[in-house]
Amino acid sequence: MTETDTAARAAALLAEHRASIDRLDAVLVYTLAERFAHTQAVGKLKAEHALPPSDPDREAKQIARLERLATEAGLDPSFAKEFLAFIIEEVIRHHRKHQS
Repeated sequence: MTETDTAARAAALLAEHRASIDRLDAVLVYTLAERFAHTQAVGKLKAEHALPPSDPDREAKQIARLERLATEAGLDPSFAKEFLAFIIEEVIRHHRKHQS
């Protein structure tokens, strides 16, 4: 295989990886949008029934669950925990807006 062939093959593989990354980014965005639609419905329900915007017990269980899933998937559990904490913080912010 020539150097040109090797470079062309590397460029093709790079393009394939980038296309997969682009598809996965879209999946992440749409998945987060769907998740936030559900959490906003939860926020409205909590506001209607005077429930607190956060549920520390559920949040702890969700973080432990996500860490376990991350480990199973080969993802750094610390990263997964930080990511979920960021999402939970945003959800609570939305819930508080519903209670105002």
